[in-house]
Amino acid sequence: MGSAHDMRPIIVRRAKSHARPHGNHSWKIAYADFMTAMMALFLVLWLLSSANKKTLEGIAEYFRMPLKVAVVGGEKSSQTPSVIPGGGQEALRKDGDTMRARVNEPSDEQRRNEQQEAQRLRALKQRLEQIIENNPVLRQFRPQLLLDITSEGLRIQILDTQNRPMFRTGSAAVESYMRTILREIGPVLNELPNKVSLSGHTDAANYSNGERTYSNWELSADRANASRRELIGGGMQEGKVLRVLGLAATMPLDKEDLLAPVNRRISIVVLNHKAQARFEAENASAAEVTVAAQAGNAAQEMQAGLAAASGPAAAAAKGSKP
Repeated sequence: MGSAHDMRPIIVRRAKSHARPHGNHSWKIAYADFMTAMMALFLVLWLLSSANKKTLEGIAEYFRMPLKVAVVGGEKSSQTPSVIPGGGQEALRKDGDTMRARVNEPSDEQRRNEQQEAQRLRALKQRLEQIIENNPVLRQFRPQLLLDITSEGLRIQILDTQNRPMFRTGSAAVESYMRTILREIGPVLNELPNKVSLSGHTDAANYSNGERTYSNWELSADRANASRRELIGGGMQEGKVLRVLGLAATMPLDKEDLLAPVNRRISIVVLNHKAQARFEAENASAAEVTVAAQAGNAAQEMQAGLAAASGPAAAAAKGSKP
């Protein structure tokens, strides 16, 4: 018979197993990180595709900039002499000055306005051509009318011919058919608010006295001014003409034959806003120079007056000293 020690129950201790939930869901975190990175990538690509050239250059400049310059300030990489594209003096000399060129670069809105204006000028050209074709009187003069679009706007040239001169020989007296053409064109020019430039041209045949007295310069200017009066007589608004020029024989249409009749012509240009702004800016610059010169002369006269007034006073004060 066994002892009491042998009768004790046998206890087996086993380590508890920590049961894990079914499946491993840690991939979801990695997938979420991947989707976030992809969203950020496509967002960056969309921003780059929608940005204009100036914005992209600014972004590129930011990443080229050294960290020290970005934090404490200093000279940027694009403004230092360097062989790297975007740096050095060569990049600063595109049409004089890169920074100035960027400032003067037309905006998207300005480009759209210029395109719309060009379309309006082309529409005006088509309207004039239609008027010429529909008018039996003007149709017979079609070979003497040239219409084209230039960098300044819509140009209408009325040419002289050997058998059908626009003006009397050596005179600014308008012939009847020329008067008809100008008076038909005048009202059509009111359809656009653009200003008009008038130029008179002659051939190279000079007066017997040369340019010492009345010459082709005066004749071309008088003919351009006579054309202006006929345009207004036909219905063109007063004040629409920005300038009237007499160019004599300096700009021949037929450069091979300076005496050709086609060199005697009147040029009417419906100016685009860019050309008009340039002409007005030139006038403004001349006015500013004149005002500055007058102000400088006034300042010099004032200084001279003060010096003259202070001279006797200083002499008196010097003589009164003990």
